Amino acid sequence: MQRSASKFAFVNAADDSARAVDMAVNAAASAFPIWSRWPAADRADVLLKMMTALDANRATFCALAAEEVGASKSWTEFNIDLAMAMLAHAASLVPALEDRVVTDDTSGKHSVIRRQAAGVVLGMVPWNAPITLGVRAVAAALMCGNTVVMKGSEHCPKTHQYLVDVLNSAGLPTGVLTCVVSQPEDAHDTMVQLIAHPCIRRINFTGSTRVGRDIAMEAARHLKPVLLELSGKAPLIILEDCDLDAAVEAACFGAFFNQGQICMSTDWIIVVKSVADAFVAKLEARTQQIVAADPVHETSDLGRMISDEAAQRVNGLIEDAVAKGARLLVGGQIDGCVMQPALLDGIAANMRIYREETFGPLASIMRVNDVDEAVSIANDSEFGLNAAIFTRDLDRAHAIAARLEYGVVQINGPTVHDDPSMPFGGMKKSGFGRFGGEQAINEFTELRWIATHQDGQISKL
Repeated sequence: MQRSASKFAFVNAADDSARAVDMAVNAAASAFPIWSRWPAADRADVLLKMMTALDANRATFCALAAEEVGASKSWTEFNIDLAMAMLAHAASLVPALEDRVVTDDTSGKHSVIRRQAAGVVLGMVPWNAPITLGVRAVAAALMCGNTVVMKGSEHCPKTHQYLVDVLNSAGLPTGVLTCVVSQPEDAHDTMVQLIAHPCIRRINFTGSTRVGRDIAMEAARHLKPVLLELSGKAPLIILEDCDLDAAVEAACFGAFFNQGQICMSTDWIIVVKSVADAFVAKLEARTQQIVAADPVHETSDLGRMISDEAAQRVNGLIEDAVAKGARLLVGGQIDGCVMQPALLDGIAANMRIYREETFGPLASIMRVNDVDEAVSIANDSEFGLNAAIFTRDLDRAHAIAARLEYGVVQINGPTVHDDPSMPFGGMKKSGFGRFGGEQAINEFTELRWIATHQDGQISKL
């Protein structure tokens, strides 16, 4: 597969961020009149070709992600599979983009309700799921007829450059999809310059609540709509009638996949006391079987964390919890930025781990008396992205889901789960707006009403 030769596909902002921003956004603005007039079915065909291009470049993506962010092969493959599903769903939105016509039988007025491309979309993408979240930032926006500037992560510039080149190779006109990456110390200034550019009409961001707040404030200065998917602290609620073995597998997948560096990662496991001992014993045994290593040098279940500092930050959460009465059951050994998966039991509200997003291979266990206490604790968080419940009583599960203050709730499944056909987003400080589903169209289009009045029906003074 030949990578795109477009001179506007990738712009490095290391030397002159203002110039880099102008080059990328101006290229996208110039391409907008062309791309937005393509029939939606033709845009869909390009997105389907992007799926083939991604699939053909798996080996390179795995090597780049391992080198830059320590991702295991299984995580990168998972990224590619989900990104392909996102492209397929975006391509299926053709009927939802068609005009809706309404005729008033009384006046004869003919109205067209139209979803129209907004213009240039800025998609700001994190490092932790570089392919999935890179594609999510652009797929629906492109399908709706927008052009896109992706602000790639300074932690994985090669991966994001390669991603944009691979997507461009599917047949996008020059300038439709561009990428800007800055040096870490210039990331904030580059973000400000991108948002302020007059051609940027829509903004989406996936990342921390701290950075998301800055982005929302900058967007507000310019009255630009922004879609934010931010930090999470996902609870997994284990009830007394659940399948314990299935719950253990969901807990390990949710807590440890990609070293827990996922917004959906299972941060705390809230288990009722009547089954807590049995569940924790099974979970401890299963966790001992999971091994982390640097994927550049060896193959293992988990990769390495993004940095030594990140591993030490998670270790600080463990030390704080243990000092205040929690028990470290297993794991937590650190070798540079490789951290073995860890379990903490006996979490209490006075510990940092109770409030802070973990974002590492650490699951914390809280034992509660009943479901009401479980729901109360789960809701005692400033975050509200996703949660999960394990019980065999589905009516009970849906009643609990209705009480949880989370944008996404999984029943008898792990917290780490996405479906591109469904709306994905959070409540409270986990952001607002929704990726996925037909709801994504609302984020990337202008809703217009065009009315045609009949002769003789004009109102008179």
